Amino acid sequence: MFIEPQRNIKSGWIEVVCGSMFSGKTEELIRRLKRAMIANQKVEIFKPAIDTRYDETNIVSHNANLIPSTPVPNSQSILLLTGDVEVIGIDEAQFFDNQLAEVCETLANRGIRVIVAGLDMDFKGNPFGPIPALLAKAEYVTKVHAICMRCGGIASYSFRLVKEDSTVLLGEKESYEPRCRQCFVEGIST
Repeated sequence: MFIEPQRNIKSGWIEVVCGSMFSGKTEELIRRLKRAMIANQKVEIFKPAIDTRYDETNIVSHNANLIPSTPVPNSQSILLLTGDVEVIGIDEAQFFDNQLAEVCETLANRGIRVIVAGLDMDFKGNPFGPIPALLAKAEYVTKVHAICMRCGGIASYSFRLVKEDSTVLLGEKESYEPRCRQCFVEGIST
């Protein structure tokens, strides 16, 4: 269980919530952001403009939980659009450019709590986009897991069900399913 640190006025930090598809990353991000709002903290939320699966502007979890956000084309836009805030949320971090870790570090250095959610691995099981750098720079890392759709075990992998080689393929249950290591390896071997 993640315990939110006490807010130190002069100190910011980075929190990363990562895992496979259908593991609850966005749900956890929304939960943390709503708690900050309940505490009357100033919150701004961003998502990559290319992610329009559920909604053009809102961040929406697979459970249909949602929170308003600002779609941005790149990580530098987050710096440009950030006002006087205490907490920043960023969803689908794997779709951002590799400068996202530097942007988050800049924000944390300004005394802002930065909460980032994203896939840690792509459909081939390789580190995905800026997530490895974010994991290295984060003070707090939470890895969440799904349930393997083949055996019911703990799933850490996002197995692609459709034949498509591009790293970025927006999709849901028709395109991906969570799998454990063994079922993932068996799937990519066939």
